Amino acid sequence: MNKNVLNTDLTGKVAVVTGAGGVLCSYFAKVLARAGAKVALLDLNEEAAKGYADEIVAEGGVAKAYACNVLNKEICYNVADEVLKDFGPCDILVNGAGGNNPKATTDKEYFEIGDIDADTKSFFDLDADGVGFVFNLNFLGTLIPTQAFARQMVGREGCNILNISSMNAYTPLTKIPAYSGAKAAISNFTQWLAVHFSKVGIRVNAIAPGFFSTKQNAKLLFNDDGTPTARTGKILAATPMGRFGESEELEGGLLFLVNNEAAGFITGVVLPIDGGFSAYSGV
Repeated sequence: MNKNVLNTDLTGKVAVVTGAGGVLCSYFAKVLARAGAKVALLDLNEEAAKGYADEIVAEGGVAKAYACNVLNKEICYNVADEVLKDFGPCDILVNGAGGNNPKATTDKEYFEIGDIDADTKSFFDLDADGVGFVFNLNFLGTLIPTQAFARQMVGREGCNILNISSMNAYTPLTKIPAYSGAKAAISNFTQWLAVHFSKVGIRVNAIAPGFFSTKQNAKLLFNDDGTPTARTGKILAATPMGRFGESEELEGGLLFLVNNEAAGFITGVVLPIDGGFSAYSGV
C-alpha cells in the first residue's frame, strides 16, 4: 500500500466516510485506509461504495460499504450501530455527502431586463424544493451523520470530525446560490461543532477545496473537443497557480487535520486547498 504523505498512522482507528461512492470521497476513504484505518464507506448508492471498498481490500486494507441516506436519522443511527458491531466505535468521521441540483441553479450569471419572460431560468424561476434539497443535502446531510457517529466519540480522546466546505463558502460563485449558501453554513457549523465538542475529546475541522477536475465535472469544464469552456477560463484566471487541483493534493490536508500529533491543538478551522483562489482579488 502507498505510504501516506505525512506518515500519519491511523492503525486501529475506525474511519467513517459519507458520500464515499463519489470520486473525491472514495479517494478520502482510500487515503485513510492506506494510513491504517478500518474504513466504513457510506453512500446512498451502496453498489458504488462497495466497488471502492473492494478496491481498498484488494490493496490490503480493511473496508466495508454501507447503504446510507444521510437525510434519514433512523437509517444513519442504524448504520452507526452496524459499523460499531463490525469495526468498533468511530474515531474519524468525514462528512463528504453533498452536492447541487439544477433546480437551484440559474442559467445566467447576471440578471438582465426581460429575463423574467424569457426562455431562461432566472433567479425568479429558482425552485423552492430544489433549493431546499440542496440545503438539506449539504447541511442536514452533515448534521444527521454527526449526530449518529459523534455519540460513539464523546468522552474518548483523539476523535475527529472533518467536514467538506468549499470556495463557495468564502465568496459565492455565480449561478449556484443555494450551494454557495449551504457550504457557507457548513463552514459556520464546523466552528459551532468545534466549540460544542471541545470539552469531550472531539476536534472538528473542515477543508475547502478549490477547483478540481474529475470525471463528474469534466463536461462542465471542457468542451467535447477538449478545449476549456468559458467558465473554466474564468476559474483558471482567478486561480493564481493557473490550473485545476488533483485529487492527491487533498491528501495532505485530510491527513494533517485528523493527525492528533500534528494537529492536536487545531479545531474549528476551515483549510482552503485552492491554488490561491481565495487569496486573489482579481487584480
